[in-house]
Amino acid sequence: MANFARVVDGIVVEVVNADSVNESTGTWIQTSFNTYGGVHYHFNDTVRKPDGGVTLRKNYAKVGYTYDATRDAFIPPKPYASWILNEDTCLWEAPIPRPTDLYKWSYRWNEEAQQWEHI
Repeated sequence: MANFARVVDGIVVEVVNADSVNESTGTWIQTSFNTYGGVHYHFNDTVRKPDGGVTLRKNYAKVGYTYDATRDAFIPPKPYASWILNEDTCLWEAPIPRPTDLYKWSYRWNEEAQQWEHI
């Protein structure tokens, strides 16, 4: 079976797993559960590993995502006004890279202060 996203005015409104879809019910675009950030992954219980497979539309579609026909990509909602779209991954990135000491601290973005803060 394959995954398909129903897109209305550029926004994903439904995602289904099916052999086929009834195209008379709207615009359906195939999406891949194994695609994230323009990379195809193999998933198991705890690990996501790149496997060199064929990517499909940059990211797996979810309700609320945008489908950009020019990029042929599903793009998640922009989380903060200051974040910038990475053209290669079609994912949003903070204007300042997230700290790399993630094993010591968890971080969240503070939009007002324009910085990462540990929580």
